[in-house]
Amino acid sequence: MSQAPLENPDVEAQRIVFVTGPSGAGRTTAIRVFEDLGFEAIDNLPLSLLPRLISGPIPDRPLVLGLDVRNRDFSVDGVLDALAQLEKTHGFKPELIYLDCRHDVLLRRFSETRRRHPLAPDESPGVGIEREARLLGPIRSRADVLIDTSDMTPHDLREEIDHHFMPDGAGRLAITVASFSYKRGLPRGLDMVLDCRFLRNPHWQEDLRALDGRASEVADYVAADPRFAEFHAKVLDLLETLLPAYAEEGKAHFTVGLGCTGGRHRSVASAEKLAAALVERGWRVSIRHRELD
Repeated sequence: MSQAPLENPDVEAQRIVFVTGPSGAGRTTAIRVFEDLGFEAIDNLPLSLLPRLISGPIPDRPLVLGLDVRNRDFSVDGVLDALAQLEKTHGFKPELIYLDCRHDVLLRRFSETRRRHPLAPDESPGVGIEREARLLGPIRSRADVLIDTSDMTPHDLREEIDHHFMPDGAGRLAITVASFSYKRGLPRGLDMVLDCRFLRNPHWQEDLRALDGRASEVADYVAADPRFAEFHAKVLDLLETLLPAYAEEGKAHFTVGLGCTGGRHRSVASAEKLAAALVERGWRVSIRHRELD
């Protein structure tokens, strides 16, 4: 039975969050976090049962549905079709969260647990990981929120989900300001990348080397670079132009990445200052320092 249209179109739509990603990326942990946030959780729901689930009265709690390749009738087209149908259904606001993870980390996790990969039960886990990545590519591209759990602890994942899906933040654009080292490559999921390597480097100051960009001595040193003030002002001006437009378009999250050579000094100090400026302007902001975390 299809979902009947609401009589009052002004009634706020209920959230229904799909959680998926490669096996071993943390879906079970994520589902537990959503339960703690007050969501009604259903893991491994067969897609064929989704129409029955959303028929009838709109639930009084948001829903979170866990999907993976082991679901009875899982298919990429099925997931994408379900999202497309829900977007046309009055009373629900569908969102897709994709938990990603690097190949080498997934391989280590399967090795540590001695689990067989569901897509390669009689082969090496690496074969299954590659198959699953190819299979889930279109779903990953459709994700509203992409979280790379490669370097996350369960606590880190909880904080990230809290940041995106805390009920009192529903409907507001959430911003993450992240610092990183170019030596380790770009973090996944960045919407904007800013290179801080043109700023003078505190690493070459013996009294600053052991500190990081959160220390006032390092922050002051970076801010004293004659090029920093203009850089910071122009970045902030650009974001003040873009962020309201993204919010109007319904984008749920925006991530700004600032990188430097080591990811400890210039990018950290710049990220801290940018995040503080955005908070002063009323944005909901979290900070992630990859190399320090």
